[in-house]
Amino acid sequence: DQMIKIQEASDSQETVWSIFTANWQMFLRGTLLTVLLSLVGTIAGLFIGFIVAVIRTAPRAKNKILNLLLNVLKLLTNVYVQVIRGTPMMVQAVLFYYGLQLFFDINTSPMASAFIIVSINTAAYMAEVVRGGINSIDNGQVEAAKALGMNHRQTMVYIILPQVFKNIIPNVGNEFIVNIKDTSVLNVISVNELFFTTKSIAGANFRFFQTYFIASA
Repeated sequence: DQMIKIQEASDSQETVWSIFTANWQMFLRGTLLTVLLSLVGTIAGLFIGFIVAVIRTAPRAKNKILNLLLNVLKLLTNVYVQVIRGTPMMVQAVLFYYGLQLFFDINTSPMASAFIIVSINTAAYMAEVVRGGINSIDNGQVEAAKALGMNHRQTMVYIILPQVFKNIIPNVGNEFIVNIKDTSVLNVISVNELFFTTKSIAGANFRFFQTYFIASA
């Protein structure tokens, strides 16, 4: 029995190596695409998240019309954050990709849809991170900026946001790692990231454990 187990382990190792050598280019392409989607989605999401957070933390405007517009924007951004954070990315991907075709007759490629979905999903989480970072800055710095004659825009650009960006760098790294894992759900719209590639290879060779072991490695 011991010899049989050793032989089975040896055969399994050979199978893993043979699958890898036969499909390494596909694995590499899937990995690079996964990293690219995660990187672009994190950067774009961070940029959008900053905009959303600035809107949600903006003070009351003196002009009534501007204040009404600001309140509408705050309501819309709040709904956006709550809806995106409260639904799975897989569902968002399906609704976005097929919804554009169904309601607007817009046929986007799976890759273009993937970049948009990851960016929008990431932005909702980053908006909360940035908002927390803005609120954590001591109010005395805002008062000091006002005393120097700075308006709200100048205070945010030169005083608040640089400190916020420094403080949230660990959270941005965490979100990038989360995106690397979450991009696997994009296989539902046939994006050729690592999981979709691995599923295709495993479906061809019927060696599911060995193939997914390579993907996990």
